[in-house]
Amino acid sequence: LIAGERRLLAAKMVGLRTVPAIIKIISNEREKLEIAIIENLQRLDLNPIETARAYSPLQDEFGLTQREIANRIAKSRETVSNTLRLLNLPSEMQAALEEGKINESQARLLLTIDDIARQQELFQSLLKGGGTVRELRDKIKNHAQDAKPLNPEIHEMKNRLEEFLGTKVDIKSEGNKGKVLIDFYSMEELAGL
Repeated sequence: LIAGERRLLAAKMVGLRTVPAIIKIISNEREKLEIAIIENLQRLDLNPIETARAYSPLQDEFGLTQREIANRIAKSRETVSNTLRLLNLPSEMQAALEEGKINESQARLLLTIDDIARQQELFQSLLKGGGTVRELRDKIKNHAQDAKPLNPEIHEMKNRLEEFLGTKVDIKSEGNKGKVLIDFYSMEELAGL
């Protein structure tokens, strides 16, 4: 039994003698595991870290690209990529996300903070009831602006690029020249960019 264990148990509990089923002969152990993981991902009650941990072996052990994972579970590649990035959080923050002490949007914002001390400070603030996603975003932006002020026009372009690409973007400008740095977290994400 690869999928539908809960439905089968529920059917037995109410006394059904038969249930609709699809029988497949799958001799390849790898394929059985892959199908079981994908079916497990269809559960609605997974938290973001559980979902990320389920995607991880599909990518690492089975060699699926993020696009292939996305196609098999009917999600966008960006969704898969952003979810996998959550595994880059420190374990304390992952645990807080699992326990619902912070939400996925807050966790993603914490990932954008390079300064570990600042990341920890904002995380502790969130645990103490430190505000909404918008307030966290504003705190991060304000801190970044304090650290190195950007021309407002360049700052707006940076924000638009981050929103469009779904990842952290840094613009370093010197007069009329500069560099655009785009973060990526896998080779597939780089290819997508």
